Amino acid sequence: MYDFLNDYNQTVHPKLLEEFININNKKLIGYGLDDCCNDAIDQIRKRLKSPNADIHFIAGGTITNLTTISHILKPYQAVIAAETGHINVHETGAIEATGHKVVTVKTEDGKLTPESIKPVLDYHCDEHMVQPKLIYISNTTELGTLYTKQELKKLYQFCQKNHLYLYLDGARLAMALGAKDNDITFPDLAKYTDVFYIGGTKVGGFAGEALVFNNHNINRDFRFNMKQKGAILAKSWIIAVQFKALMQNNLYLSLGKHSNMMAEKLTNLFENEGFTFAAKPQTNQLFVNLPNQLAKKITSRYAVDNLGQSDPNHICLRFCTSWSTQEVEIESFAQELKKLLKK
Repeated sequence: MYDFLNDYNQTVHPKLLEEFININNKKLIGYGLDDCCNDAIDQIRKRLKSPNADIHFIAGGTITNLTTISHILKPYQAVIAAETGHINVHETGAIEATGHKVVTVKTEDGKLTPESIKPVLDYHCDEHMVQPKLIYISNTTELGTLYTKQELKKLYQFCQKNHLYLYLDGARLAMALGAKDNDITFPDLAKYTDVFYIGGTKVGGFAGEALVFNNHNINRDFRFNMKQKGAILAKSWIIAVQFKALMQNNLYLSLGKHSNMMAEKLTNLFENEGFTFAAKPQTNQLFVNLPNQLAKKITSRYAVDNLGQSDPNHICLRFCTSWSTQEVEIESFAQELKKLLKK
């Protein structure tokens, strides 16, 4: 059975595995203070063109979001996110468990705008309600869509004007930066966010994300909160050596581009058969509306994510490609789809 369920089911990219072998006999201080971490931090700072960026290596996306958001917000403050946002849907109430409310906004494309945020600020007008202080966005979004540079810039400027912080979840940042429609660069992220993270788990890493603070007014004593939340690894170099490899020779972007290219082949296949999408296909996640019976046949043969009825006659299936997806997998699915359509 071919697997289009997610983009982190393959163990590790060979280049990253090579880095583990290279340091296998070294003794390292650990806790994010060793030479491996320092080297990786230098590599990331160079890509960002931000020599003062404060960078931390954390094991996964949920613990990164939980640790970062709980550190920035005061006890009475809240975070605003799209209704489809990862912190609202897929993190088991992790943010609420730290005592902070997630205030959600309905969107068609998974993206927040100043216009969609302002009514929330207007409504939360006094001390009888939580105070919105942090804006949470993802790039790519949970619907696979992209922010443009202008959209990101406007959002950041809106946050500054309204005394808010902007946090970007970069779990699939490689796919965002590697997309055909993208015009955002690494330096733009350093310029137009207060804090963001570079995802490694979904782009060939064993695990790990690199959290980047651009705003040094909000990162004071962050390592204390990391330790309390279980986010400091004794062997932080496990994550760092992977990012050192990912930052070299454009590997990070090339893996994202490959994931998108495989998804584009699937997109063309579905479009040629006349199927529609629940969200505009831009990256490696496709949300396809398929007739009920066809969707059931596909899910019996392929590992895909069933998102339920998009209308009484259609089921929305999410197809997710990855850095390890091969053209033979796409070709095999294309042949199988043609057979199913003839039945």
